[in-house]
Amino acid sequence: MLRRLLPTLVALGCGLLALTWGLVSLQRIFTQEREDAHAQLRSRRDALEEYATQALRHTLGKQLEGSLTALHAAMGDPLAPGEGFFLQFRGHQFLPRLTRSAPGSRATARRHYRELVQALAEDTPAEPWRERLVRLRAVEGALDGKNPTRAHVLAEDLLRYHAENPLPPAQELPFVLLLLERLQRGVATPPLVRALLREGLPEDFGGIERSAGLQRDLLRERWRFTQPDFDFLLVHAVQVSTALGEPSDDFQARAREAGAGMLVMPEGLTGPTLIGERWYVEPKEEVVRGIAVDLDALLRDLARDMRERGHFGPDGLVRLKAPDAVQPLESLRLEVSVPQWTAAENAIEQRYGLKTLLVATCGALAVAIGVMAVVAQHGRYRYVELKSDFVATVSHELRTPLASIRLLAETLERKLAHAPIPEVRDYPERIIQAADGLHFLVENILSFNRIDKGRWKLRPARVRLEELIGMLRSDLVGNTTVPVRLTADVGDVELEVDPSLMRLLLINLARNACAYNRRDPVELSLRAYPHEGHGCVVLFGDNGIGIPEGEWENVFRDFYRLGSRGPEVHGSGLGLALCRKIMALHGGRISIDNSSPQGTTFSLLFPEPHHERPEQPS
Repeated sequence: MLRRLLPTLVALGCGLLALTWGLVSLQRIFTQEREDAHAQLRSRRDALEEYATQALRHTLGKQLEGSLTALHAAMGDPLAPGEGFFLQFRGHQFLPRLTRSAPGSRATARRHYRELVQALAEDTPAEPWRERLVRLRAVEGALDGKNPTRAHVLAEDLLRYHAENPLPPAQELPFVLLLLERLQRGVATPPLVRALLREGLPEDFGGIERSAGLQRDLLRERWRFTQPDFDFLLVHAVQVSTALGEPSDDFQARAREAGAGMLVMPEGLTGPTLIGERWYVEPKEEVVRGIAVDLDALLRDLARDMRERGHFGPDGLVRLKAPDAVQPLESLRLEVSVPQWTAAENAIEQRYGLKTLLVATCGALAVAIGVMAVVAQHGRYRYVELKSDFVATVSHELRTPLASIRLLAETLERKLAHAPIPEVRDYPERIIQAADGLHFLVENILSFNRIDKGRWKLRPARVRLEELIGMLRSDLVGNTTVPVRLTADVGDVELEVDPSLMRLLLINLARNACAYNRRDPVELSLRAYPHEGHGCVVLFGDNGIGIPEGEWENVFRDFYRLGSRGPEVHGSGLGLALCRKIMALHGGRISIDNSSPQGTTFSLLFPEPHHERPEQPS
């Protein structure tokens, strides 16, 4: 069974291998398509993320550049807004301003202020206030006497003395506050006194170095005062500003300025850096400048700009890819999140999954079809084997009755040899011929079955072709109902064959030639020729009715019978099939060399003998 199924299994295996290769190639194409689609999405995302990153870097740089003027103003003027600015020079932080007061609850400035008020009231000035208070009282007297010119001269003299004899801030600022409160007269206030509140004294008074105005000096020296002291001075400074009609909103705003206190700057900054997603700083040599940024607002503006440019839809977002406390701008990367891209990636994976499922289904179907084909072939060959076994069994069982019939017929023929009725003498001979024909058919079937199942053990021997032809002559005698003329031109050709099989082959060719023939006598011819690369070629010819060219291969099929235009020809359809199997068993080949209505010539190609014939003893 396995031998019969082997060609089918080999063919199915080759087909499955080819199909597997095709499916694997197809799966590779699908995988490459998926990778290419993902690569396109990644390329677009990377391009947009690079664009967003560069845009953010540009925006941060522009914001800092546009804030430099205000930053420098906040550096030099305590009244200028300083929130949102950072400035560090040689490791010292100037912005944001240190808005914390001195620790504790001491009220030194308030105590000095009250001492000054008491000294004026009691006219008991003490050092270091004596000279200042004397001059202050003189200016105050000139103002009360409605003598502005003298008041201006005395005020100038007082302020020059004040500038040339500075006191510590805890003493000086209370005195300046008291001076302003005592000398303010609304619009009639001397200009130098008014300037002492905000602008400070002119250069020739030492105002640039010593005083920038009460409001600025108080803000600049805030760190020297405790919170109660600072609050006391602040309230009085606002009151005197209101009395003089000078602005104090910016002063109060700077006093309330929360600031950031001391901002710890990471070491080793080499370029623009985003710190804590709140500050953007740029170090240059010994100076570090920076501004406070609202990163979320910047990213929202950036996303809106990209939507307006059509880079993504209304659901697109821009955010930091990897948030960190310290992010140098050169390594900062933004992430663009677009729901449509996520949907596209999911669609790519779904299509890939469907294609993969299709490939797997095709593979499973191919395997199922292969299994079904093997099962079908197994069933078919099992049926053929059962049929062959049945025929062989029946044929084998016919051997004994046929032998008995022939024996009885021969006995009857001897006893009826002198019978007076001629017709009676012919009956035994006809019985013998019919029994021989049936015996030949049985032998064909049994031999075919044994060879087809590989049960025939080949016994090759060196035999002269002339001897085989002699056996053929003997077999033809009494086995044909028509006269046969056999001619041979084979010389001394020898073949390495199984004599019994070769005898069966020749008698099958001869009986076929007699069966499909309407001439009298039947002429058979055998010729042998050497063949290059093979032992020899034997041509077996007859003068039968011929075989149509379209049937030259069909006649060698199992149980195939060629229709005849004459009387019906009986047979099994195994003769030429058996001949081909015999030649194949010997490693040779049989085919039709030519055929016409004048006869058919078969070509028998025999292989080269495997060994030389042993020498005959002398």
